Amino acid sequence: MANITKKVSWSSRPDETGATGETTPLLNGSEQPRHSRQMSGEGAIFHIGRHGAGDLEEEMTTEEEFLRGRPKEIPHNEKLLSLKFESLDYDNIENQLFLDEERRMSYMGFRCLEISRWVICALIGFLTGLIACFIDIVVEQVAKVKYNVIKENIETFTEAGGLSISLILWAVLNCSFVIVGAILVAFFEPIAAGSGIPQIKCYLNGVKIPRVVRLKTLVVKVCGVICSVVGGLAVGKEGPMIHSGGVVAAGVSQGRSTSLKRDFKIFEYFRRDTEKRDFVSAGAAAGVSAAFGAPVGGVLFSLEEGASFWNQMLTWRIFFASMISTFTLNFVLSVYHKKPGELSNPGLINFGRFESDSLAYTFYEIPLFIAMGAELLLCLMSAVLFCRYVHRPCLQVMEATLVAAVTAAVSFTMIYFSNDCQPLAPDNTEVYQLQLFCADGEYNSMATAFFNTPEKSVTSLFHDQPGTYNPLTLGLFTLTYFFLACWTYGLAVSAGVFIPSLLIGAAWGRLCGILLASIFSSSSTWADPGKYALIGAAAQLGGIVRMTLSLTVILVEATGNVTYGLPIMLVLMTSKIVGDYFQEGLYDIHIKLQSVPFLHWEAPATSHWLTAREVMSSPVTCLNKIEKVGTIVDILSNTSTNHNGFPVVVQVMEGDVPAKLCGLILRSQLIVLLKHKVFVELARSRLTQRKLLLKDFRDAYPRFPPIQSIHVSQDERECMMDLTEFMNPTPYTVPQETSLPRVFKLFRALGLRHLVVVDDENRVVGLVSRKDLARYHLGKHGLEELHLAQT
Repeated sequence: MANITKKVSWSSRPDETGATGETTPLLNGSEQPRHSRQMSGEGAIFHIGRHGAGDLEEEMTTEEEFLRGRPKEIPHNEKLLSLKFESLDYDNIENQLFLDEERRMSYMGFRCLEISRWVICALIGFLTGLIACFIDIVVEQVAKVKYNVIKENIETFTEAGGLSISLILWAVLNCSFVIVGAILVAFFEPIAAGSGIPQIKCYLNGVKIPRVVRLKTLVVKVCGVICSVVGGLAVGKEGPMIHSGGVVAAGVSQGRSTSLKRDFKIFEYFRRDTEKRDFVSAGAAAGVSAAFGAPVGGVLFSLEEGASFWNQMLTWRIFFASMISTFTLNFVLSVYHKKPGELSNPGLINFGRFESDSLAYTFYEIPLFIAMGAELLLCLMSAVLFCRYVHRPCLQVMEATLVAAVTAAVSFTMIYFSNDCQPLAPDNTEVYQLQLFCADGEYNSMATAFFNTPEKSVTSLFHDQPGTYNPLTLGLFTLTYFFLACWTYGLAVSAGVFIPSLLIGAAWGRLCGILLASIFSSSSTWADPGKYALIGAAAQLGGIVRMTLSLTVILVEATGNVTYGLPIMLVLMTSKIVGDYFQEGLYDIHIKLQSVPFLHWEAPATSHWLTAREVMSSPVTCLNKIEKVGTIVDILSNTSTNHNGFPVVVQVMEGDVPAKLCGLILRSQLIVLLKHKVFVELARSRLTQRKLLLKDFRDAYPRFPPIQSIHVSQDERECMMDLTEFMNPTPYTVPQETSLPRVFKLFRALGLRHLVVVDDENRVVGLVSRKDLARYHLGKHGLEELHLAQT
């Protein structure tokens, strides 16, 4: 696992951002806390915890060379925690500046802020819907041209001979689009690869992923997914909409674009992690709503990923954004299809409406549905998706091109050797029908699955009449498309896994329905294999992504019929239980391979024997309330530790006695104070000096300047800095004997970044950060083994 971790990367580049993360010397949590006071020529530095933070910016290009020699990962037994990720500050820093601003604000001011939140959510939903429309229309138009050209070529050479030319044409067209998409991702914005759902899950979990919500990322994501889908890869365009919605939300809510260096001077109050994370959750929900036409499912998706910070008003705003998104998409597509006002296209994927008659099921079918959810094929895909060892951009483009060519060749071969010919019905809805070697009035059934966009193929498997496919066709398609999807996932292209999973599941689900109909030929219960295609699709998708509540609602909303709500829920629960026994879900594997300090909902089940003393990092670097500037500069410049949060203590003169806690201050705050030279001596000598406001901190957010860019003269190093007004005087603290589950719940429920550990006299003895907790989530057996080893 460690070897794979070093090879797989979201960005596929060696830390170009210069990002750093929280560091700690405690690799197994067993080191006892130490208290020391290191004296320097500038003053006293209290070391009562060693924690960290880092990656203060989403991009810090000025520090690339400076940080190039630093270690990239922290080894810990079987796991590695990457240093390029840092936590979000979801907890408000209630310092004196914040409290003064809040107290000055009138009731009408708070009402205006609440209205602004609703306006931002409306904008998020509207823009996300427009992006979804753009993707859908462009994919439909370009795919139409591509498939018509190939179809005419195949029909021409079927009669004249020389179908190899048709194969070459198909492969060349696929490769042309995929090359463009791969170049955009590999050379311009590697973080745009894949669906982006694991990154958004991490963001909602409280981890800042570098460059994940950039405007450049959005542009590459949209263009890349269009090229991937039109290029014929085994991918879908629905998953990336969730990432796109999150990027839109992060940009709109800040009222400026740091990429374009444009500040519109609006929504300045929301320039902090607390508000930004709420809006990103609304953007993710709007993306789900636009992709599947499922606004309630979008709300539940965001709820599953970030329920720790939810409240009633936030829930309503997220639902509002989801509704605006699906309505915008619906309305624009109705105009595009020349049916203005006919709101029949709620999402990018339209499964079609399942009629109640065809969805009728009996009680004794429920065990069959549950058995379908327990298929081991669901787990296999998660287990084999990460054989990815190519990292150079040029090789990544070549790999994507190879996959595109092989996909075209395999598809053509399957269609060429298939003899599954079906008669053309008067109401046949197939978009691109290939006759090939079939008789007049017939079409090749295998081409319905391969020679089409994945969304159209899913709809065909759901709604085509019984007898449209023979079992051999479905079996060969399932196996072939399964391995193509496994190979495709992880390429340097923007692509989603939702639709390929649905397509694979719908294929083997329909196959199960056909086999059951042949076994029980005397009963009409098995007459419609479409319902088994739906159950198979739900089982396959649930077994891969391991979502239950939100996915149930998404599928129910997408099908437009609640009749199968119970079977879908049972299938998803079964697939998750069976899948978790063998392997984690696809997104969880992806997150683990990136060494992200992701916190699950609960602490490990056998962790009650651990306390905050074993979990905390120690010693901790502390600051005095009135500290020398030179000392602060030296601490911030120390790249071997790169601390991010510093407990502020009452100055003591004793040597090894821990200092009493009186507050907490962040690296980003200290950098802003140094930049504006908020020194005690200057404040006394300049009566007209402008007082520092919260606006100064918000203007620097989120790309705070690196400490190397702050010039401090030798005379200024001798000045003093009063931290009283800027520190958080009421940080969250826990006693040393607090159990790990309690620490975990506090950290997870409140969205904390730092949790100070104190003794009975409120003296700092350690500090808990996200990485300290993530290190102890070793899996099902790791803690038991560690417990036995220590006892």
